[in-house]
Amino acid sequence: MKRDIYYKLGPSLRRMVRRAYYLPVDFYETLTVKRDKLTPPKGRIFIGSGDFTKQGNNILKQMIKWGGLKPNNRVLDVGCGIGRVAVPLTKYLNSKGSYEGFDIVKSGINWCRKHISPTYPNFNFKHIDLKNELYNLKTNREAKEFIFPYSDGEFDFVFLTSVFTHMLPEDVVGYLNQIFRVLKKGGTCFCTFFIINEESKQLMNSSDGIHFNLNYGNYYLHNINIKEANVAYDENYLTHLTETTGFKTDNKHYGYWSGREKNKSVDFQDILVLKK
Repeated sequence: MKRDIYYKLGPSLRRMVRRAYYLPVDFYETLTVKRDKLTPPKGRIFIGSGDFTKQGNNILKQMIKWGGLKPNNRVLDVGCGIGRVAVPLTKYLNSKGSYEGFDIVKSGINWCRKHISPTYPNFNFKHIDLKNELYNLKTNREAKEFIFPYSDGEFDFVFLTSVFTHMLPEDVVGYLNQIFRVLKKGGTCFCTFFIINEESKQLMNSSDGIHFNLNYGNYYLHNINIKEANVAYDENYLTHLTETTGFKTDNKHYGYWSGREKNKSVDFQDILVLKK
């Protein structure tokens, strides 16, 4: 119910309400220097929930363990938000490594440019104005038509966390094609989804977690009014999309979002590691 109320607010109003809610905490942490300079104020964070620093560190560990991320890699962060993974990457990538990130929320990019790039010049951030019902309604530019502003075969490693979970099929196809283009041969794409199969259906229907009850055949929605709030994909259809693009699935890890045991899952969302 809280999730549905939250979704009824527009993207800009949603961020304003969050800033107002966390204003006392953020003021106190600023006054007492309780917050690390590479940790944004709680009111400025617009991605996910939970501990910002802990989540970023956990995602980095997963990318190293399951994706084979190396310190000297050239990395692309698709939907970088307000630097949740960029921050721990500043300690991991060495002088031969480099980072590019882009996001559709300008305030997040502005924060990263101000607080990360000056100290780490090999970290660059771009604002891309694309329409998304959950994050940006100020443009009609669609993700499915977006050409990534990077060269063919430029990156060793591309990652997307909680990005495809907010995209409809045509947009996912567009992004997969662009990721394949900008990856080097042998490069890796680490990405997260909500994957629907027989097991997750049964678990989802008997759990108190997020439900995808709106069935559109190849994909499922949580909320009809804001389609991109949460999108899940049929597992066979997702395999078809990735293989048609040219990827091979290197490994897959199911999350606990549907009701799987948390201590036997890697993370909340399902993880796919794709190879070019």
